[in-house]
Amino acid sequence: MKFILIFLVKLYQWFISPVLKKNCRFQPTCSTYMILAIKKHGSIKGVYLGLKRLSKCHPFCKGGYDPVP
Repeated sequence: MKFILIFLVKLYQWFISPVLKKNCRFQPTCSTYMILAIKKHGSIKGVYLGLKRLSKCHPFCKGGYDPVP
């Protein structure tokens, strides 16, 4: 399951992300954060942490360095 989820995020990074402007306010980027969270915490908690991070990535959020817990 982890492999499939990471592969889907990688597909986003390879094909969709280059077309979009670089607008992630965080370091590491939200897609990299999702991959790291899945690797560190497993599929369910990793996706939860990644989606939680994505919900904070908007123009009204300050952003900055936000490592995977």
